[in-house]
Amino acid sequence: MWSTAAVSTVWILFGIICDVKQVYSQHRSIHRKPDQTSDEASKLKQDIHKVINEIHSLSGENAKKRSFSATAEGFDLNAYYRALSDLYAVFQPLLRDRFIDDLPKTVVCILSGRQDCGLEAELTKTVSMELGKPLLTFVSSMQSQTCSPRSRDEGSSSFLSAYLRVGDSTSAAFDGFQNTFINILSSFPLSGSLMSAVSGLVDVAVTYVSEFMATLLQVPMDYLRIALQFGIRIPSLDGKETCEQGDLKQLIMWGVNNNVSWSFGNSIIDILLEIFLAPEQPPCTYPGPECQNPPGVPFQRSASEAKDDTDNNHDILLKCDRHNLARLNETLCAGILAGSRVASSTSVLTFCRELSSLSSNQIEQVWSNMCYVIQALMSPLLSRSSDCTQPVTSPSETPLLSRSAPPRIAREASNLKQLACNYNTWLENQVVDAVLVSLCSDNEREEFLKQVCNNALLMRKLLSEQMNSWLYGYCANSSADSGYLVSQFCVYEQWLEPSSVPVNPSLLEFCMSLDGPRLTSLICEHTGFFMLLFSNPENGRFMPNCTRLPFPPPLPDMSLTTQSCRYSEWHDVAQITIDVLSQCIRLDHIGFTIEVCSNTTFLNSLLLNEENAWLGDHCRASLTSIGPEPTQPFSIAGWCDYHTWGERQVDDSVVGLCWQHDQLAFQKNVCCKASVYEKLLQNPQNNWLRSVCTNKEIEEIAVLPQVCKYSEWTRPIIVDMTELALCAESDPLNFTSKVCSNDTVLKNLLANQDNTWLIQHCANHSNPGVSPDESGEQGGGLTGFDPAEQCQYSSWAISLPDAALLTLCWENDQTSFVSSICQNAGLLFLLSQEPSSAWVGSMCTTYTNYTTTPTTTNSTTADPNFCLARNLVKSFNWSCSADLTSACQPGASQNMALQMMVRCWVESLRSRVEDMLTPPVATVLEQAVSTTVVILLALEEVQNTSLHVTENIRQSVLASVVRYLESQKNFDKKRVLLQCFGRVLTSLMQTARDVTSDELSVIKAYFSIPLSSLRAVLSEAHITTVRLVLQCYNRNQETLQLSDAYLSTMASVLFQTHLVKDVSLFSELAPLLAIASPADIQALPPLQNNINVRETINRNLGLMTLEQRRAFGLWYSKVLSPSDITRGHQSLIRDTGNLIAYLPFHNFQHLSPAQLLDGLDVLQRNTLTALKQEFIAHSLSSTYRNLTAQDFTRLGNLSCLADPEDLLVYKDTEVFNVIRDIVMNCTRDGLSLPSHLVSSLLLNSRELRVPSSLSSDRLAELAHLLPSLGVPFLQGLSASQLQPVLPALHSVSFSPAQASIIIDKLSSSNTPTALDHLQDLGSLIVGMKTEALLTITSDRLLQTLPAMAQNTPGLSPPQANAVATKLWGFPEVVGWLDDVEPLLYCTPLVSVLPRTRLLVNNMTTVSTKSWNTQQAKAIFNEVLETKPNLISQDLWSLETVGQGVSCKVLQERLRADSSPSAVRRILDFLRRQPGPLHTSLKRCVIEELYQFEFFSELLQDLGAEIALSMPVSTIKKFPTDMMDTLRKMIIQDPQHFLGLSRTKRDLLVDKMVQRMGMYTGLFTEEEFHSMGIMAPFVVDEVFIQLDRSFFTDNLDLLQGLCYSSSKMDIVARILQEPAGFGPVKTWNKTTLSRVDRFLFFLPEAKLQEISMALMTVGRIEKLFMSQRRWERGDVGVHCLDENDRRKVFEKQQFVLQFFLGFLKLNPLSPTPMVPTCEILHTTAPSVWTSNSLTSMSSSAFSNCLELIGQDPFLASYQRSQVLKKIKQIYGPVSSFSQSTISQLGGIATELSLEELSSLRLRERSSIAAMGAVSTWSNRQLAALFTSVLNSTKQSPSQLDSSTLVAMGYIVCGAKTTEMNLFNAVEFSKAVLWLGQLRLSCSEEQLLALVGLLTHSLAFGPISSWGTDVFIEIGVLAAGLPDIAMSALVKEQIEGIASLAILIIPSDKLAVVFDQRKISMFSYEQAAAITEEQLSALSDVQKTALAMVLTPWEDRPVDFRGKSLGLALSHSPLCLILGVLMLLIVLPCPDLICPAT
Repeated sequence: MWSTAAVSTVWILFGIICDVKQVYSQHRSIHRKPDQTSDEASKLKQDIHKVINEIHSLSGENAKKRSFSATAEGFDLNAYYRALSDLYAVFQPLLRDRFIDDLPKTVVCILSGRQDCGLEAELTKTVSMELGKPLLTFVSSMQSQTCSPRSRDEGSSSFLSAYLRVGDSTSAAFDGFQNTFINILSSFPLSGSLMSAVSGLVDVAVTYVSEFMATLLQVPMDYLRIALQFGIRIPSLDGKETCEQGDLKQLIMWGVNNNVSWSFGNSIIDILLEIFLAPEQPPCTYPGPECQNPPGVPFQRSASEAKDDTDNNHDILLKCDRHNLARLNETLCAGILAGSRVASSTSVLTFCRELSSLSSNQIEQVWSNMCYVIQALMSPLLSRSSDCTQPVTSPSETPLLSRSAPPRIAREASNLKQLACNYNTWLENQVVDAVLVSLCSDNEREEFLKQVCNNALLMRKLLSEQMNSWLYGYCANSSADSGYLVSQFCVYEQWLEPSSVPVNPSLLEFCMSLDGPRLTSLICEHTGFFMLLFSNPENGRFMPNCTRLPFPPPLPDMSLTTQSCRYSEWHDVAQITIDVLSQCIRLDHIGFTIEVCSNTTFLNSLLLNEENAWLGDHCRASLTSIGPEPTQPFSIAGWCDYHTWGERQVDDSVVGLCWQHDQLAFQKNVCCKASVYEKLLQNPQNNWLRSVCTNKEIEEIAVLPQVCKYSEWTRPIIVDMTELALCAESDPLNFTSKVCSNDTVLKNLLANQDNTWLIQHCANHSNPGVSPDESGEQGGGLTGFDPAEQCQYSSWAISLPDAALLTLCWENDQTSFVSSICQNAGLLFLLSQEPSSAWVGSMCTTYTNYTTTPTTTNSTTADPNFCLARNLVKSFNWSCSADLTSACQPGASQNMALQMMVRCWVESLRSRVEDMLTPPVATVLEQAVSTTVVILLALEEVQNTSLHVTENIRQSVLASVVRYLESQKNFDKKRVLLQCFGRVLTSLMQTARDVTSDELSVIKAYFSIPLSSLRAVLSEAHITTVRLVLQCYNRNQETLQLSDAYLSTMASVLFQTHLVKDVSLFSELAPLLAIASPADIQALPPLQNNINVRETINRNLGLMTLEQRRAFGLWYSKVLSPSDITRGHQSLIRDTGNLIAYLPFHNFQHLSPAQLLDGLDVLQRNTLTALKQEFIAHSLSSTYRNLTAQDFTRLGNLSCLADPEDLLVYKDTEVFNVIRDIVMNCTRDGLSLPSHLVSSLLLNSRELRVPSSLSSDRLAELAHLLPSLGVPFLQGLSASQLQPVLPALHSVSFSPAQASIIIDKLSSSNTPTALDHLQDLGSLIVGMKTEALLTITSDRLLQTLPAMAQNTPGLSPPQANAVATKLWGFPEVVGWLDDVEPLLYCTPLVSVLPRTRLLVNNMTTVSTKSWNTQQAKAIFNEVLETKPNLISQDLWSLETVGQGVSCKVLQERLRADSSPSAVRRILDFLRRQPGPLHTSLKRCVIEELYQFEFFSELLQDLGAEIALSMPVSTIKKFPTDMMDTLRKMIIQDPQHFLGLSRTKRDLLVDKMVQRMGMYTGLFTEEEFHSMGIMAPFVVDEVFIQLDRSFFTDNLDLLQGLCYSSSKMDIVARILQEPAGFGPVKTWNKTTLSRVDRFLFFLPEAKLQEISMALMTVGRIEKLFMSQRRWERGDVGVHCLDENDRRKVFEKQQFVLQFFLGFLKLNPLSPTPMVPTCEILHTTAPSVWTSNSLTSMSSSAFSNCLELIGQDPFLASYQRSQVLKKIKQIYGPVSSFSQSTISQLGGIATELSLEELSSLRLRERSSIAAMGAVSTWSNRQLAALFTSVLNSTKQSPSQLDSSTLVAMGYIVCGAKTTEMNLFNAVEFSKAVLWLGQLRLSCSEEQLLALVGLLTHSLAFGPISSWGTDVFIEIGVLAAGLPDIAMSALVKEQIEGIASLAILIIPSDKLAVVFDQRKISMFSYEQAAAITEEQLSALSDVQKTALAMVLTPWEDRPVDFRGKSLGLALSHSPLCLILGVLMLLIVLPCPDLICPAT
């Protein structure tokens, strides 16, 4: 319940509101309640007026003169009591009418300013108005009574400060109380029983008091917490995943809201002890001009620090005009109103309900009014009363005072703005306190910028004080108008005026940051301006690089220097220009100084010219630095004056001399000094320094300027001790002069306890002022140092001495020092508190112990080791972990002792208190403590004073955060902590050498951020946090084990976000360079000219991918323009390093041959593109005609890319042998070389003209050339030559004909036959006759299979079939699986089916082999039948057999467990299958999974293969995120996309482009890369907008992609644009190299415009080889269809025949040439004319016969001419050998029927050559089949499977009767190969062949065939009988090959496949239907077909070119006919499966 006093207090508060708001008692009408009578209301009004009059009477008749006297009469409290009693009597009826319960509601209503609050509220408000003013007056009167007489030196005071820091009399009384209390404690009898009793009493007291406090605080804490939650807006993530950085208050409040246990118990005690028992302070407590050495925390900060703090826009909590309060749902009220949290009382619930009814403006009004109440109450306590203030003396009336008594001005208010930041008076005052300027800049940033930075007059006044020089950087880094600042301060014309003040470094840095380009230009172009600025050595660090080039130009001709700088000839002063003066100064600094500056007369004559005014300053500086001329004729010290080298030009010969004769000093003074080292490297002649100065030293040189920022250390910032140690060790001279000799810097650094080692270091490295022989004498010491004058010990209590003065006084005045310091406890304590003077305490203790001796044994002298705090703690037997050292130091105060006692007492109670507190009580108390800490932080903020809160809670905050991070499982909360409070957490961490475990844990939390949130969190991290993260990563890289994705994201954020802001991060980011993406690299800041950055990149390039290296090359090219390269030195490549190898080609091509030759070693050790390699080879070989053997050795394989003509120049020289060896190596490495080069240098060698003359060793060396030498050469070799070189031939790729010749020679010799060395044949196995393989036993085959396995792709189909069927004919094959696995792909299904039972019994081995789909299905079906439990319980054990899983089983598994984890496991199982999944299985997976709600989450798990099998109708519905996921999947695994049909590819990409919004605007590089392999498949409208610069810079990338014909036209158009390469007629050799295979995209008319001289034979060959290389690549093999290949062939044919003179369209055409066999290999036989082919020599023609026969584009007329040539060479057809027949290929189609019949097709190799041709006519096939039977002397029934495989297309030449005679089993073994051919068999023939397959020993009845059989038989499925085909079920239809659908007759297709079966087709099956077949289908069938073909459309569209436009409907007639057909078919299985 609310007490009467509480109610009265609330009324008073309302009065305060109105008083503060200047709304005093105003007459207001009272709204009566309806049930209230007029008499009652009148009586109530009378009573209220009575009370009001009584209150008025308390202060007299005149209300305006109310005051409470401070005299002895006192204050009449009885009057107040009577007034309050009457007031209570008035409100007594209301109190009984729920007035108390509704009081919170009433309060909120009144504070919100509403007018409808009711009668009670109006009455309450009226009365409280009159009570407020007297209460405020009463509080003020109490404050005035605390005023004590004060001297003029005292500062302003307040009621609170008067209480905390009382006057002299009170302080004396308090000291007396402390002494009494300590004496009582010291003399307290501490017996065990007494201590136990006291301990028990304390325990009871703590228990009850804590419970009482918890009960008492619960409700106020809720109110206070709600208020704080409104006032402290806690940062949270917004929609863009960003948030503002929170401060410490917000962090604590966030923790309170999120149940973070802050554990501030000890911290709050430390804070209170610091406040109430603070150590004694010196009289000077506020910094100012009269107090230069303030204690405690420094007030002045750097501009950057202030900016960091103010940029966060944190709200001041106790600010009343707030408009950005938190929302109600962010406070405690949200949980209370929602019912999730129980209110501590009904009043809190009422309070929250009332707040919820208010608008945001009304809530702001409540806050404002309540804030004014608190401000009015607190203001008298926090500010000084007017009664305590004395008038301020005007400056004119103030007498000048001595320094010993500085005047103190009374400050009238505690508010900063009222106190100091009155900017209008700053211009009027003579001196403005520098510290107050700093305070105003920190706390009123916006106003400060407006009043100071934007007011040049005031800013100049402030800058006249040296302590305000930081203003330059502060204003430059702010939002102030930079243009205005430049116009006011960077007026360079004024700088040149003689009367101007010298430009100081601060101003120069200011202008350099705001106006850098213009200032740099002036410095570099105006010599006088240059000398004016840099005659001041302190400005040297701002000297720009005036070369504006990344590489310095060579030194000018020194002869020019000698001509210009002949000082003896300078007679006419008027002729000596500024340029001559500056040139001589730069190039002959010493001589100029000696000859000119030292000649005063001549110098004065020069100075008569006003333009030379700068020369005087220069000479003064130079004469000071040069020093006296050495007297010795030669002296190392004279020549090697290293200290001047950083300021002048040093001749390179002098540098070399000093290195040779003075290496140790040289290493120290040059290699280890960055400024000198870098200056010397500006001369190219000094580049040798890079090798003699070690990397370690260079790195150290580079680091020092970034770390040792001495100029910043003058400000009170914290510097890492490790950085200090590095600077002290590596830069001792600068460190000693700029740190040890600078008292300000030294004191700032000693503020960090870890830096106390500086005292000893500076003492050792500085001159102490005492000579060794005078160290003990009193009078000796530093010259000019007078202890009596400078050691003013009495003033040290006011201003402590600096470290240097303290040391000097100790060393030179020890007696006075000891007597004045050691005996002064107060001063000794102050000195002991400072780190730089802590040694004084221990010194005094030692000195006292040494000098004090007891006079008698009974003396009572004090124990020198006595420590009050330690004794008391020991007496009370408290276990205390606190360090008592500070309390036991000499001079330690009683406050310090009491502090330690309280801490130890609390520590002894802690464990017992924790056990006694109940959880609810502990929770309330913890919340109360946390709330108190927040309020104290707010007080610090508003009062601009330190209550030592942050330093006391630092460790507690960090420890609590670490505990929270470790225990919290919800990352969203941890993310808010790291992202929104990362900056404040970092600020709490120490920057000492050792990082605490808590700090390390906080940093490590960044490494556990989920990948999805990493970018957002790191992007907003502070730069200090980033550094800590990087340091932690670099130290713990191995233990962190971060994923590549994490590192990639982290690198991306750091490179693109933080490095751009702070380039000094680069050295720490070096370990992440290899992880950066190309986009990250492109975002690097312009650091290309930084040597250390460049070297760091060069060192790490080897760890990067090629894309990363190219990105770095592109980044580096931004500062290396073509003109820079052209003007560069010969050593440009070596100077730049590895980076230059990755420049874009348009930059790289400007490297000169001299540069290339000089830097060849650098280029060779990097990965060069083919284009760059060719450019280097052409450039060097065509420029230099006198290259040495060593040069070619350095070139290595690049020599092979030169033009053959350039290499043939060296013929008949010693160099030529080196060139030939290099070309030999190139061919051995498999490089494709122009035929002319190979022929000229290798193949046309004399030794090769007689093959039999070659030795075995030489033959082994030439092994890789044997295929090029061809069949005639091989026929000239003997078996004795071949036998020894067999190991060398093992890996050479021979054609079957060539291998056959070698095998025949080896087999025909007397040596062991080739059959005995099967395992040694290697690639020669392709030449082994199938007949011979069939004779080998199974044991020997098994022994050779491992060796054969490496070449199985080279086995011909008959060979593979023969070996596989032979081995699988043995039951033991189940145990040979490891050996036969390489042949599984070609093993017939009919061979595997009988072994499935045995295979299932050996599933452990079977499940690891690479089965094809049909084999896996057969094994799976066997498992399903014999071991069903294996599938249901352990499906995953099937492993590779999993590709055979049936859709039914898959459905059952998914329905049994449809959890996401189970589904993902199945998908993972399918993705791990060794081969491509069958279409039916992929379709089944999609149909099943699409029903799940979480289907969208499974896209990534599907994998690209399954995902791309989805219909486009499904894909087009994907939202943006899913489409983006699919895009990434395709890019990572592109082969499945390339395998799609063209229509689906185009539609898929179109939908993706729509989602990405790429239809408008430029097709950018980023978009192109984001599409990956799909980029060329965008619509033409998008592709034509491709960024032209990206196109020309990335041709090598673009040439590897796939293009449709329309895209080829666009590419050709872009190539000819001005932004491309311009008109074709202007193209040169380099252009053609860059265009490469894109040349074939040009139309024929444009091709004819290319210069004939450019299109040499070698160039044409390279174009052909490039195109063929692409076609055989991963992209090309899937890209082109037959029509595309035909178009490319025609373009190639035109290019070759036009430019080689076959087409006489150009009068300059050369004479047609006769091709060699080598050039036919590099081009193609079909592109040459038939005449040119037949004009070849017989040997060349024979050598290329096999190649010509296999050319698919050879025209009929060409084949006819070639056939005539063959007959001329080999005789009539009947005499053709088996080898000749096997090489004929397609040429044989020109043979007549008689000639075909006369062919002797005895061997399977010759049969296979004919059987592989698909263009035979039916009559030719019949003739060939007959020829096979006649040649082999076999009947049709005797043909085995290998022969049938070899026959291929010839099978259709057999008659139906002959087919019926085939062995059904052998034919079933051959069907795996035959089924893949598009056989031209008739329907009857196919029916006959299918009949063979239904044999009981083959596949059995058709009704029993599963998907596996249909996959196996392929095209033969088209031969199924009509009835059988119409009865096929879904599983059987799914196995039918698309090729089989294609050749089914149209009428048959329309009959056997109704619309239901057609709807079961896959897309591939439906797309195979021809126009003829389509026309035979009914409308319903067409509709079903269209739904399969075009599921992405809302209406059926056939992409053959027309829209069907049919609506979906079910025809009743079709349904009836379908039912009738089923009734007819189903009861008659015999009709479907007739007996065989």
